Amino acid sequence: MSVTSVIRVSAPGSVMLMGEHAVLHGHLAIACAVNKYIHLQLTPRTDDQVVIDTALGSYSGSLSRLMSPVESSTSSEEQRLSFVLAVVRHWATDLPSGFELTIVSEFSHQVGLGSSAAVTAALTVALSEFSQQRLSLEERFDAALAVVHQVQQGRGSGTDLAASLQGGLIAYRTEPRQITALPGVPPIALWYAGYKMKTPDVLAYVETRSEQQPALYQALYTLMNQTAEAAEQAIRCEAWPQLGHLMNIYQGLLDALGVNDATLSDMIYRLRADKQVLGAKISGSGLGDCVITLGRASVDIPYQAIPVGISPTGTEVSYEQA
Repeated sequence: MSVTSVIRVSAPGSVMLMGEHAVLHGHLAIACAVNKYIHLQLTPRTDDQVVIDTALGSYSGSLSRLMSPVESSTSSEEQRLSFVLAVVRHWATDLPSGFELTIVSEFSHQVGLGSSAAVTAALTVALSEFSQQRLSLEERFDAALAVVHQVQQGRGSGTDLAASLQGGLIAYRTEPRQITALPGVPPIALWYAGYKMKTPDVLAYVETRSEQQPALYQALYTLMNQTAEAAEQAIRCEAWPQLGHLMNIYQGLLDALGVNDATLSDMIYRLRADKQVLGAKISGSGLGDCVITLGRASVDIPYQAIPVGISPTGTEVSYEQA
């Protein structure tokens, strides 16, 4: 690749199938990339200016400004672009010049499809290529996760990043690091509650609750791990009814953890009433956002359906001579 090449990257969104919250304690998570993508185009410039255009906002400034210490009084627009600007800052000293960046998403950032992880993955790949560094999947993951932890004050397992980078269905652990591709393409569907709480806020809420009963919460995480491990085996055997049953069990554990609410419960039980649905549970941190089903429901419920399937490909890059 020439440093004058236009770089195009696409990264899929992602959803959690199993392992929410427990993954932060070293336990197993199962996630998948979905066929809703973020598309990014990077065009090199001959100066050191960085010009960014996204649906969330725009930015224009020099690389030298981005390399300076981050000011606490950043604008609201820059806060909306916090992940994007953090990735640029991470790579700024390695870049040969400024660039123009356009980001287009096939899904709203308000819906829990891992938009922050997908854009972080896509831009990490683009800027590593622009700086002439050909990174392995593990190296891309490490660079992107460092940015996520910086923006989210150390919170975040990286499961969604791993799914966006790898593609398909994956088993994931933080300690020791595991990103393993799983076989099969189970039929999934998503339904949106109409609201969501930010993941770091949900994690802080759970941390506060767990301090009151630490032993019980650790036991819950252990049960979650056992359920996820059984789910991994069901996936490897393509035993979808068994996987659906395990999803329902995991939902009960999420309820015990305190991240369910009345709306999510209503969604789950309405969806489970459909004979085509083998299992239904919260997908993500909870207290809003999405419910995932195994099997595609035909039942009419007053919630937004989000048509998705599993994306077999992860983050991909291509080039065009400028």
